Amino acid sequence: MTTEQPVETVDVVVIGTGPGGEDATGRLARAGLDVVAVEARLVGGECPYFGCIPTKMMVRASDALAEARRAGRLAGRVDVAPDWAPVAARVRDEATADWDDTAAVERLEKAGAHVVRGRGRLVGPGEVVVATADGERRFRATRGVLLNPGTEPAVPPVDGLADTPYWTNRDAVRATEAPASLTVLGGGAIGCELAQVFARFGTAVEVVEAGPRLLAPDEPEASALLADRFAAEGIGVRTDAKVTSVSHDGGGFTLTLADGTQLVSERLLVAAGRRTDLKALGVAAVGIDDTGRTIAVDDRLRAADGVWVVGDVTGKGAFTHVSMYQARIAAADILAGGGADGGGEDGGEEHADYRAVPHVTFTDPEIGGVGLTEAAARDAGLTVRTGLTDLAASSRGFVHGPGNEGLIKLVEDADAGVLVGATAAGPAGGEILAVLTLAVQARVPVSELRHLIYAYPTFHRAIESALADLQES
Repeated sequence: MTTEQPVETVDVVVIGTGPGGEDATGRLARAGLDVVAVEARLVGGECPYFGCIPTKMMVRASDALAEARRAGRLAGRVDVAPDWAPVAARVRDEATADWDDTAAVERLEKAGAHVVRGRGRLVGPGEVVVATADGERRFRATRGVLLNPGTEPAVPPVDGLADTPYWTNRDAVRATEAPASLTVLGGGAIGCELAQVFARFGTAVEVVEAGPRLLAPDEPEASALLADRFAAEGIGVRTDAKVTSVSHDGGGFTLTLADGTQLVSERLLVAAGRRTDLKALGVAAVGIDDTGRTIAVDDRLRAADGVWVVGDVTGKGAFTHVSMYQARIAAADILAGGGADGGGEDGGEEHADYRAVPHVTFTDPEIGGVGLTEAAARDAGLTVRTGLTDLAASSRGFVHGPGNEGLIKLVEDADAGVLVGATAAGPAGGEILAVLTLAVQARVPVSELRHLIYAYPTFHRAIESALADLQES
């Protein structure tokens, strides 16, 4: 006979401590609330251990190799001998502390929060059960529950794939050596970044993408730019390619495509999207649909009475910066008492606004985008004007020389006279994006952007050329 565990009453339970959940937990605890943070993996989530930080260290290392190889055209002879050992050591020791979240846990505890290891699920309004190594614990949250469940790598239903020792991004980040050959299943941001990283360390890489182009959410001009660079670096790209089966013989992988082509490689990286198990999270217990991929939230991140949701699962952008932006708004709403009595109007003053969400893919060339693409703007019924300029043709591009490929594309709502989207690709593309993000968010009139003084000779000065093209189009 089992004895039901006593209910522990707290102010807030946070399920999942990715960047948003961790941030909200700290804010709420420092404000004096009794907060329990539930985490089944590592406090901090995917970003600091398997995503943003370690992968960008890998990108930094691969970019250094690429620049060294270009030095012969700029500064004299340079001999390059790639070595994965320094990369693996830096990821292990500097980025992840050997995948140890002690420091993150201590930060939350110092703020006044309580960290509970285990998998949490909703079992009713304000009621959470956590499966821990020592059995179940039950919590009643009087102020509310905040969900930041994060995502897991999605594995497509390809015959034989599940039975093979394929990599996800988590395995690639832990790699202690670069494989001789690698097939990447998926041409999105994660797949493209890691494909280029390993290729620059001597790995023979082939990218297989089911859709018509790389980086499908970005402008087609940016996709083409990256495809050209991949071709120049010897990275194979197969688009509109359907994988029908995968096998592993102990020494390597064989992928069979719908057209009969077989690809053989030492390693297989599956980078085909992310997913969240909403049923396991128990959201149906509070009236939230658990059959979809995302959870609908309002502009204060409320999903149900006394339930707030932040992060990838909201469908507002699978980015750390979006999760933390949402966490700030949700925490303020919880502290102000919003939604706790049935979702009334009282609550935090800030409302989420996603019209200028930036994103950057840290390939070389670096590709940044914000707001609407040209196609999305047209689909929204806007009267669209676009402006496009070649970054390599700019003064800074001329000075930069090798590796200067890039572009800036602007998307204007011609009726309103403001930018609704932009792309900046090339050296420091993500940095150029900052001023364009501000322009989209603040609805700065295009006429005002034309009157700005852009420093010479900078990459961002090419915005002026894109604006001139916009005027002429």
